[in-house]
Amino acid sequence: MIFNLIKLSNHNFYYFFFQCNTALDLIKNVEVQAILGPETSMQASFVVNLGDEAHVPIVSFSASSPSLASLRSPYFFQVTQTDSYQVKAISSIVKNFGWRHVVPIYVDNTFGEGVIPFLVDALQEVDAHVPYRSVIPPSATDEQIEKELYKLMTMQTRVFIVHMMPHLCSKLFAMANKIGMMREGYVWITTNGAGNRLRSLGPVVLSSMQGVLGVETEVPTTMELTEFKVRWKRQFQQDNPAIIDVYVDVIGLRAYDAAFALALAAEQVGDTSFGFQERNGSFSSTDLDTFKVSQYGPKLAQALSDTRFKGIAGDFSLDCGQLQSSRFQILNVNGDGVRTIAFWTPENGMVKTLSSTNTSILSTSEKYDFGPIIWPGDSLSVPKGWEIPTSGKKLKIGVPVKVGFTEFVKVTQIPSTNTTDVTGFSIDVFNAAVEVLPYALPFEFIPFENPDGTSAGTYNDLVYQVYLEKYDAVVGDITIRANRSLYVDFTMPYTESGVVMVVPIRDTRRKCAWVFLKPLTWDLWLTTFCFFIFIGFVVWVLEHRINEDFRGPPSHQVGTSFWFSFSTMVFSHRERVVSNSARFLMIIWVFVVLVLTQSYTANLASLLTVEQLQPTVTDIKDLLRNGDNVGYIENTFVCEILKQLGFDNSKLKPIKTMEACDEALSKGSAKGGIAAVVDEIPNMKLFVAKYCSKYTMIGPIFKTDGFAFVFPKHSPLVPDLSQAVLNVTEGEKIMNIENKWFSQESKCEDKSTTPRVSSNSLGLESFWGLFLIAGMASILALIIFLASFLYKHRHVLKQSDSRASKWRRVRAMFEIFNDKDISSHTFKSSQQRDGIGGVGDEVKASPNSNWPESPFSYLDHTDKDFVLFEGQQTPSTTSHASPEIVPKIELDIITVQEMHTTPVTDRLA
Repeated sequence: MIFNLIKLSNHNFYYFFFQCNTALDLIKNVEVQAILGPETSMQASFVVNLGDEAHVPIVSFSASSPSLASLRSPYFFQVTQTDSYQVKAISSIVKNFGWRHVVPIYVDNTFGEGVIPFLVDALQEVDAHVPYRSVIPPSATDEQIEKELYKLMTMQTRVFIVHMMPHLCSKLFAMANKIGMMREGYVWITTNGAGNRLRSLGPVVLSSMQGVLGVETEVPTTMELTEFKVRWKRQFQQDNPAIIDVYVDVIGLRAYDAAFALALAAEQVGDTSFGFQERNGSFSSTDLDTFKVSQYGPKLAQALSDTRFKGIAGDFSLDCGQLQSSRFQILNVNGDGVRTIAFWTPENGMVKTLSSTNTSILSTSEKYDFGPIIWPGDSLSVPKGWEIPTSGKKLKIGVPVKVGFTEFVKVTQIPSTNTTDVTGFSIDVFNAAVEVLPYALPFEFIPFENPDGTSAGTYNDLVYQVYLEKYDAVVGDITIRANRSLYVDFTMPYTESGVVMVVPIRDTRRKCAWVFLKPLTWDLWLTTFCFFIFIGFVVWVLEHRINEDFRGPPSHQVGTSFWFSFSTMVFSHRERVVSNSARFLMIIWVFVVLVLTQSYTANLASLLTVEQLQPTVTDIKDLLRNGDNVGYIENTFVCEILKQLGFDNSKLKPIKTMEACDEALSKGSAKGGIAAVVDEIPNMKLFVAKYCSKYTMIGPIFKTDGFAFVFPKHSPLVPDLSQAVLNVTEGEKIMNIENKWFSQESKCEDKSTTPRVSSNSLGLESFWGLFLIAGMASILALIIFLASFLYKHRHVLKQSDSRASKWRRVRAMFEIFNDKDISSHTFKSSQQRDGIGGVGDEVKASPNSNWPESPFSYLDHTDKDFVLFEGQQTPSTTSHASPEIVPKIELDIITVQEMHTTPVTDRLA
């Protein structure tokens, strides 16, 4: 009836609604130029093949299955949105509320199956999984629907996406309401298969769909649309006076636009005199031997592809024969009607309004505020999307059965009541986490054991039971491992991670004759020795001319300098220093020596008296090279790691209890025991806490992720329990639980879990700053002394007499340096005390009378007594020299007294 509203200029053009059995007749006998239909995807698949063979355009306004795109016919036009367009809107709803598991319920035909692959992909993009797919036959009875719904009730998932036509959809919701699946906690979302007609459903149907969310194709409200609805309703009531209050949905509006587009295309093509002609070959069906091909169809198809206009249902534009994606409304069934709670657009995602000036775009990290939503059961609280099945079943939680290290999990049989009591650190942590959850979680612990009470397998076997669905979860000292995570999920860990090695410890205090050298490293010894020599030399230079203590024969001066420097170690030097530079240097050097001696004393005392406990083995590779036996806790994954490292199976010894571990370590590998035991930190900390005086931990030698609880893959419990575990481990609860189970094992003071095996000797890196300061002070004192000395005697170097060579001048400077500095206050005071009146008097003996006169004083009679003659640079000998070697020449002898009173320049002349 809707097409009676379209007035075509070409009355020879045919448009039909049809059934599949009439399509062939329309093409073969009536020779229509185009077919408007078909209504369903199953009909479209057959008719499109006919249209493709006859070159007759097939225009469908309701067949929305994405699978029709695979037909790739140039004569098929899908003038409706494909179902794949709406999956992004549905996944946005799922993502916004954080649901992780979704079950699609769809009709078992082409319409239902076509959208499922696209829906699953869209859900996976938002980290939502599909654990089950519910398929309803098109002609399903109430009993069949009820049976399938009861099956869904036994599952944990409570989010359902319904994809079916309104008739079957109403039956589904009526049965769901009857058996109690429309109560609080459930989530129902309908695709636009039913969502487009929610507004036309009656109150009886809507009463069983309270709280349902629906996706509806958005149709912009325009004046043309309003006028069309009035005109259509008037025409409908004239044809059907008994039916009142009817509603034209988006499918009817698309049908109108499709007919209008065909009319525009036909007018564009114009001449319709082109008829049908015989085919060159026969059609595949033997009943179609007279099947003809339309000459008008190709032009009409091309014109239809190019048609663009603003229809009553929105913009009409075809791309590859498909209507382009449009926008959607998110509806909420409430009371006797529906209301719009949001919009979804391909460009902006979920928005509050389609107004260009008031569009609120969601970022990827934000949640869209839908406002108040009435959920099933008239609830305003957002359902969490899953719950424990209503059948009253408890979660079956497997626990390991252990002989040793039962502080984590301990299974005790109670014969009087024929029950099992499960306790331990891991159990208490799990119970504390469950208490944090905002909902009740009924469960029961089931030991993983044989009929005789022994363990039924390894930890890997226990974890695999969750994958086999024999357990709903596993609680215990289960380590997060990569191979296990392939088929199960883990919560956040509740213990520290890592695999360590426990080995015996021994006292390594030095008991040798050379232990006194151990406190300092060789480089520090060498540096200290060099500085003693250097400081002695600097002090001798600064004090030689003015201090009698640093004068005398060369051997005496060398010995005095070294004695003075080295005696500062024990602060027993008796020589005094008189120059300010030397005094400043000695202040710094004495401080350096004080720090060195005190550090040496403290470190030596520590080496000789403090107990030096060190591990017998520091590297697991040493065990492998030595062929030692290594222990591991029975049934754990550590055995696999040790085999991967290269340990022979005969060298690996399983350990069951702490006592057995202590006994094996005490024997040692040579006596049939073990040299080390390897396991995870929590177990080994427990063991070392009990035997801390005998063993220590080395490592971690391998990295693991700690103990955690095991759940099936994609279990909705994992995020909630992970958050609960974090709340427990970050608060005081975990401390109380640890004190409850582990404090009784700590019988000695806490010691470092990883002893330092490096040397205790002090190195140069600890004192290089002190040596730097002392060295800079020494160099500075030398520079000041040298500058002062050269400046005071600069006239010797500047002597213009050509008879004096540079070497003679330098030698003269050394002679001056070797002489006493009579002008020094130390010698002036000495002379005054001895009664020396003038410079011409004979110099008294050195106050330091314990030592012989310096040999340099004899130079007053030999080397120092020389005269430079013109043209001759040979020094003269003294009158004390042997007559056999004295030249027969006249010599001007410079006596000792003259050397002390005659200026050097006069002597050079």
